[in-house]
Parts: sequence; C-alpha cells; structure tokens
Amino acid sequence: MRILLLGGTGQIGFELQRSLAPLGEIIAPGRAILDLMNKPAVEDYLNKKSLDLIVNAAAWTDVDKAEDHKVAAQRLNTDLPEQLAQYSNTNKIKLIHYSSDYVYKGSGSKPWNENSPIGPLNFYGQTKIEGDELIQQSSLNYLIFRISWVYSARGNNFMNSMLKLGKNKTKLNIVSDQIGTPTPARLIAEITALAIHAQLDSGLYHLTPRGETSWYGFAKAIFNLGLKAGLKLTLSSKNLNPILTKEYPTPARRPQNSRMDSTKLESALNIELPDWKSQLDLTFNECIK
Repeated sequence: MRILLLGGTGQIGFELQRSLAPLGEIIAPGRAILDLMNKPAVEDYLNKKSLDLIVNAAAWTDVDKAEDHKVAAQRLNTDLPEQLAQYSNTNKIKLIHYSSDYVYKGSGSKPWNENSPIGPLNFYGQTKIEGDELIQQSSLNYLIFRISWVYSARGNNFMNSMLKLGKNKTKLNIVSDQIGTPTPARLIAEITALAIHAQLDSGLYHLTPRGETSWYGFAKAIFNLGLKAGLKLTLSSKNLNPILTKEYPTPARRPQNSRMDSTKLESALNIELPDWKSQLDLTFNECIK
C-alpha cells in the first residue's frame, strides 16, 4: 500500500508516520517538496503519483491567527480537503481527514455527536466545517475524524506550554469554564491505523478519549504529574488560578462545550477508548524522557 501523508511534520503527522509504517510505504513530502498552498502544484504532484490512500493531517490550526489570515486558513482547511476528495473519488482511493470540535455551537453541557447541529463560533471553525462538507459532497470513500484539544510529547501544545511556563512562573490564570477532552496525537494515529486495518466504513466519526475536564483541570493534572516526576518547576497546581472565558479575551471566540461522544467509533471498531487521564500519563512520560 502506498500512503500519501500530508502534514507529516505536525503533531498528528509525526505520530502517523510511526503508526502507519507497518501498513505500507509512506510518502510524506515536506514544504520544500510540495507547497500545499499552491493548488496547481498539489494537482501536479497527485497526478504523478500512484497512490492507494491519502491521509491528510495538514491544516491551519492557529485559531486566533485564522481571523487575520483567512485566505491561508481557507486554503488549508477547506480548499485542500476538497481537492484531495475530488482526486480520491476520481481515482477510487480512500481519503482520511481530521476535523474539529470547533464546528459545533459550543453551548450547553451535552456531548456532541456526529448528527449534532453545527454552528462554529470563529473563522477557523467555519473553514473546518466547510472542508468536512466538501469532502462528503465530493467523495464516496472517506473517513473524517473530529478531534479536540490535541497535544503530544513534541511541538507547540497546551501540555508543553504549561511545562515551559512552569519553569519560570509562580502563578498562572487558566480558563475553567471551557470543557472538553484532551486528545493525544499518538492515540489519534493509533486509531487511524486500526481503522485502516479494519476497513472502517466511510463516514464521519468522533475520536477523543473518555471523560472530560476543563483547561484548568488539564493544567492541574499536568503539574501534579510534574511534581510526582520531580521536575524543577517554580509553579505547582496550587498556584493555578481558575478564571472565566470572559476574563481571558482572545481574537477568536472559543466554545465552552467541546464534549464529544465517540460511541459511534467505539461501536464500529468494537473497542473501548481509554480515559484521558491515562493517556496524559503516557504522553507526559514520553515528554520527559
């Protein structure tokens, strides 16, 4: 199997290179080889390859900067997925793509499922839902995994930011009224590999661990692990100050409810997704090695 992996240097892409390796040959062009912002260049690259599967982990993920860089965000989150879907449909190969909890309205406290009404609060979320819909319209053979609060042992993410700030801060304000599920990139990649091997039916699936927490709760768990590991931090969980979303204004609005129901995926693959806390333990231990 020849697998084209886009976004291979990102958090999810890095983990995918490891998890997908046993399934076949992975082609993961970097920016120097393939400029994903250049539609003709992508078309030319695709037409020169003989592929069995496309895994698209490329995306514009900076939620705030998307408000000011709309052309770039639109290209990567909407236009590129459509282009890949059209190619996959024409060539009768599967496309795997990653979406976001930000496509939902972010209100209430009930977990969103795959049939929940959409209602993005920011431009990033709008580009993601448009990308999802264009894939569904353009291809008959696709998997869309909606994920949330992605982090990993490497790269820029909430866990690594907390540990970095913990080395020189003595107090930190963390939002406590946004609720979701921290999802490690490693788990996303592992489930992706399992879905390919199991020939999961085409469709839209939520992919997050079990359980829920706030950013404040996530931060507390990170610093408690740091304390147990003996890390030299000037900040502990006792010095975290919970604040409301309105006390921490950002250019892009954030959903307060990012809970995701992954029952459909568990049932389809006959698995039970792990709890977010156990996944944090694994990712944290990998980070400090």
